[in-house]
Amino acid sequence: MPVEFDAAVFTAPGAPLTVERVSLPGTPPPGEVLVRLKASGVCHSDLHVLAGEWDAPAPMILGHEGAGIVETVGEGVKTVAKGDHVVLSWTPSCRRCRYCVSGRPVLCDLVSQHSANHLSFDGRTRVTTPGDRDVYSFAGLGTFGQYTLVPESAAIAIRADAPFEQAALIGCAVTTGVGAAVNTAKVRPSDTVLVLGCGGVGLNAIQGARLVGARKIIAADISDEKLAQARVFGATEVVNSERENFADRVCQLTDGRGVDVAISAPHR
Repeated sequence: MPVEFDAAVFTAPGAPLTVERVSLPGTPPPGEVLVRLKASGVCHSDLHVLAGEWDAPAPMILGHEGAGIVETVGEGVKTVAKGDHVVLSWTPSCRRCRYCVSGRPVLCDLVSQHSANHLSFDGRTRVTTPGDRDVYSFAGLGTFGQYTLVPESAAIAIRADAPFEQAALIGCAVTTGVGAAVNTAKVRPSDTVLVLGCGGVGLNAIQGARLVGARKIIAADISDEKLAQARVFGATEVVNSERENFADRVCQLTDGRGVDVAISAPHR
C-alpha cells in the first residue's frame, strides 16, 4: 500500500509553499530506503529555489537536510535496516560507475545525472499527488515532508541517542563548513583563520578550524547574536563588520600580518 503523508510543496517561484497530501510507494524499489523524517534543516539553497534564483522543476518538495528513522528497505539493502536512525545525504553514490569504483564517489555519474535534477537514480520521481501527478524531491531527498524514499547510500546510520534536530544539519551545513576548513583549506594548527559570515556553514567552518587546532580563529558578521554563537563554536576573536573597520580590526588582531586562511560563508 502507498504511504500517504503531508509535505510542503514548491509550486512556482515567489509563491508560498503549500502543504499537500502526497504519497510514496509503501514497498521501496530494490536498493532504496523509506525513511520517516523526524527533523529537517532549512538551507539557503531552498530559498534560492523559492525565490526563483535557481531553476527548478515544479511541483517539488524542498529540503535536503534531514534525519529520521528507517521505515522499511528494498531488496538488496545491507547497510541499514528497519528502525535504524539515519542522516540523509544529498550526494549519494551508485557504487558502480567508474568514479565510484575509483574512489571518487563525489563525482558519481548517477548523482550528476539524476539527484542533481531532483530525481531518483532510475531517472524517475517517487512522490505523486492524489491525481497521480509526479512531484520532484529536491536533490533527490525532499525533506520538507513526513517521509522520503532515497538510495541506500543516501541513508547513513547514526547512533540512536543522537538528537534528530542536530543530526539533520550534518546532511549539509555541518559537512560543508567543517569540510571547507579541514579538507578544502586544510587548516593547520599554526594557522590564523578568518571566517566571513556566521550562519550554518560559517559556524561549522569555525568548528572545523577549532577541531584541527587553529591558533587563532576570527569570526566576522553584522549580527551580534551570530557572533555570540561563533564564540560557542570556537572563535577566539569576533568582529562586527557593520560597527568596526573590518580591515583595520583584522590587521590589529594579526599584528599586521593578515590571516593564513579566509573562508567566505555569506548568507548561510
